[in-house]
Amino acid sequence: MSASAAAPKVPGAIVALVLGTLAAAIFAAPIDTIGARFGGIPSGLPHLKIPEFHPEMIPTLLRPAITVALLGAIESLLSAVVADRMGGDKHDPNVELTAQGIANIVSPLFGGLPATGAIARTATNIRAGARTPVSGMIHALTLLGVLVAAAPLARFIPMPVLAAILLMVSWNMGEWHEIPKLLRLTKTDVAVWAVTFGLTVFADLTLAVEVGMVLAALTFIRRVAVTTDIARVTPDFVEAGRVHILQDKVIPSYVSVFKIHGPFLFGAADKLSKITDHLDHLQPVVILRLRYMTAIDGTGLRAFEDLADRLRASGRTLILCGAREQPAAVMKQAQFHDHVGDRNICSDIGAALRRASEIHTARAA
Repeated sequence: MSASAAAPKVPGAIVALVLGTLAAAIFAAPIDTIGARFGGIPSGLPHLKIPEFHPEMIPTLLRPAITVALLGAIESLLSAVVADRMGGDKHDPNVELTAQGIANIVSPLFGGLPATGAIARTATNIRAGARTPVSGMIHALTLLGVLVAAAPLARFIPMPVLAAILLMVSWNMGEWHEIPKLLRLTKTDVAVWAVTFGLTVFADLTLAVEVGMVLAALTFIRRVAVTTDIARVTPDFVEAGRVHILQDKVIPSYVSVFKIHGPFLFGAADKLSKITDHLDHLQPVVILRLRYMTAIDGTGLRAFEDLADRLRASGRTLILCGAREQPAAVMKQAQFHDHVGDRNICSDIGAALRRASEIHTARAA
């Protein structure tokens, strides 16, 4: 059964909201409501007002404007990544940021604040069965209906009901089953995760994202520096490299071969779309050469897992070969072989082609 077919006709959050509000009204419970805490929700549409331009304010407002724009972009893209993970889809960052930019240009004309993609709202939407951007449009129209017609009723919604819904959303989007996998990564990856997680809980998401991005960037620089090497070319070095060359090997018709060149870290993980975007045109066995991949991190490893899952779902098999010292150590520590199979991680391209032949023969039989 598909996720959309399994989705409830009426989301549980809406049922809880309605029943909780009715219960609070019937029993006259002494609890805070939206009306008691904030005075209700303004009704009616805001008025268009063209702002006055003051050139002397540009130096004062430029820095905060850039800060707000960067944080809004980061949070929106983070929200989109969460949506991808939950819905099994892939977003277009350019479309997301362009739409957000247009919205944030128009919004102040009606007295609005800068808007971003919200992780909690997006997660709630997907949990309720959303699969396309139409759900976001329906969400906007529903808010418009509440603003125009149902604002007087919204003031009776109890704050504890909203808090309970947000707690459930937070719990469901936590992906707690991923924590054991994270703890198997390198100490650097675990430290970045722990700091970001701690700041999210005890400070706020904005600070956590800022610090996390800085730490990830520093980790990126360190890994590139550590994996950059200068070595003398010797006869043994040349001989050891012969097993990795393709020139003297035949690639069968049932095999597609790809290679990764350079460090495969958090900023480059989306490049695997060159494989997944053409999934229907791939051969039954896909070999990913890692001979020229100098480093990998947790994000890159997760991208490999997603690639293996998508290939497996389409009836194909992923084989990795030729991993260097750092990537091989990270994959071993993270027990990546459990995800793709021991025999599908090979030492060189020759061994990978032999493994592909075994898979093809088994399927033919």
